[in-house]
Amino acid sequence: MVTQYQVRLFHNGRNQTLNIPHALEMPSNDVVIRRDGERLIIEPFKKKSLLELLATLEDIDEDFPNVDEGLIPLDNIQF
Repeated sequence: MVTQYQVRLFHNGRNQTLNIPHALEMPSNDVVIRRDGERLIIEPFKKKSLLELLATLEDIDEDFPNVDEGLIPLDNIQF
């Protein structure tokens, strides 16, 4: 299997475009591109799940107010 291709960059206004060969097709239309020295690295963009996102947040060290304070208990409501 060929893992390397020589391709041409095209100018499109102020941007450059690159045609990616079918054999190197990305699994998604959304990608992340970054520069590493002289290299451009293109990776599929992976959306994090809510649990993965929450795991990156710092713990909250404050007390939350009791929003039920002063309300009658739900069991005592009569219609």
